Amino acid sequence: MAQPPILSWEGLGLIQGSGWLFGRPEDQGGAGGIDLHIGPRDRLALIGRNGAGKTTLLRLIDDRIEADRGIRKVKPGTRIVFLEQDPDFSPFATLMDFALAGEHAPAEHEVEAIAGQLGIDMTTAAKGASGGERRRAALAKALAQDPDILLLDEPTNHLDLSAIDWLESWLDRYKGAFVVISHDRTFLKRLTRATLWLDRGSLRRKDVGFGGYDAWEEQVYAEEARAAEKLDAKLKLEAHWLERGVTARRKRNQGRLEKLWEMRAQRAAMLNPTGKAKLDLKSDETKTKSVIVAEGISKTYDGRTVIKPFDFRIQRGDRIGIVGGNGAGKTTLLKMLTGELEPDTGTVTRAKTLSGVMIDQQRSLMSPDKTVRQVLAEGGDWIDVRGVRKHVQGYIKEFLFDPKIVDTKVGILSGGEKSRLLLAREFARTSNLLVLDEPTNDLDLETLDLLQEVIADYDGTVLIVSHDRDFLDKTVTVTLGLDGTGHVDIVAGGYEDWEAKRRNLTVTPRSKAKDAPAPQPSPPVAPPKSAKLSYKDQRDYEILPARIEELEAAIAKGEAILADPDLYTADPQKFANISKGLENARAEKDAAEERWLDLAERVEA
Repeated sequence: MAQPPILSWEGLGLIQGSGWLFGRPEDQGGAGGIDLHIGPRDRLALIGRNGAGKTTLLRLIDDRIEADRGIRKVKPGTRIVFLEQDPDFSPFATLMDFALAGEHAPAEHEVEAIAGQLGIDMTTAAKGASGGERRRAALAKALAQDPDILLLDEPTNHLDLSAIDWLESWLDRYKGAFVVISHDRTFLKRLTRATLWLDRGSLRRKDVGFGGYDAWEEQVYAEEARAAEKLDAKLKLEAHWLERGVTARRKRNQGRLEKLWEMRAQRAAMLNPTGKAKLDLKSDETKTKSVIVAEGISKTYDGRTVIKPFDFRIQRGDRIGIVGGNGAGKTTLLKMLTGELEPDTGTVTRAKTLSGVMIDQQRSLMSPDKTVRQVLAEGGDWIDVRGVRKHVQGYIKEFLFDPKIVDTKVGILSGGEKSRLLLAREFARTSNLLVLDEPTNDLDLETLDLLQEVIADYDGTVLIVSHDRDFLDKTVTVTLGLDGTGHVDIVAGGYEDWEAKRRNLTVTPRSKAKDAPAPQPSPPVAPPKSAKLSYKDQRDYEILPARIEELEAAIAKGEAILADPDLYTADPQKFANISKGLENARAEKDAAEERWLDLAERVEA
């Protein structure tokens, strides 16, 4: 039996500017307001476009702002802690001073215990702390307070991969409830068990984790489209846009991923089994396609080798992802490849025609006093988009903006809207090299889909530094992985491909554990077996991706049915049958994924 909520908002409504942000009186059959209930062990993903009011809703839950209507009920003794996206460190001398400030502040030893696990020195001066250090300090403060409800606003921003893994593990063991806003799809899929969708002023809840969100969203839009078709001709147009818009996006995403897999396969053919780029290619065509060639480059700081001698050839059209922990040398490697930093040894040769655009995580090009029109078109009505003249209002629609905001000042835009505006500005420039440094910070999920599409359609070469695992898996053709020792691993594929290769160095894959002997430590490594596939292997390699998608859809559908709290009482046999079917589908999906990964490794070898 479900436990009663420990926090509720009933009939919640908030006016922002000249209208209702959510909870309009005319909504919900004239009753108005939105209802929200948080149980003691809820794991909730809060989803919505930038500007929908996600952070504002967290502030209302935490009672930091006053609503215009509604009743807030909290179980006595419930402790709520809000991890803000950008907390103010300016009044504090050190990170520890920040952590120990405020009402219900944790004890110093509790903060130190969490900080030690996160690898952050709390005596660091707050003024000079990096974004990653501030984020870890804020996490140490929030988690040390032992909350009953934890509100997390983009908790993975500025965290490296090891810190994200640690946070996922901590939240998995956490006994309380949490509500999280995040653009990190992998983070959301692993941790959430229910989804709150803030959309056009209304709040929907579905008791399925983020993994089932896409199917739910498509179902909702399809139902709205069918309902709108029954009204009048004008609404039929909107219904057509809703239904076709979601469906088209699904098809574009699938088409983009198929193209990405083809590019990865082509790139894998250019890498030898150890992952070292082949620099001795004789083809003149291949050489003319090269835009950056690094030979023997290395870098050392204060006696510490950050990058060991490294060779790599970047081809025209490559999408290169650079991953690793904070301090592993990602930015150093990026700067050496782009010419901002000279290597200690070796050379970097760049094509003479290379013209780059850098989009950095500081959003340094945004002036708060300028309008959107001034940022994009220098105050005019037209903008040149890579040689094509477009009206500025039409252009910003491509980046999910309402054309009416064209004369709005940048300073009042949300963080995600500023990031989207910067993307619109930079993608308009004529270039053949795009450098993205943590581009996913502050972006909502729909904007991330848009960014992936724009990168896929970009004619030039792309270099991406990111900790967003799902984003890398859906955009890059080659991953440069830095392990902190100075070694740079070259892997055809995305983050998961790099992780799989790292695991295979020390762990025997489960699919081979029963029939393969334990790996022998003595070098040299034996040459790989023939990568030629049998007829059955080749057929499995081709059809398994589609089967995995079918199983994922079936799992999402089954989870949605089981989310009905009355199903077990009304039809126990149906509940049992669906539960058994879900168990079988998950097992088949796991086996299919392992089988396909095994075949993919053999193909790439």
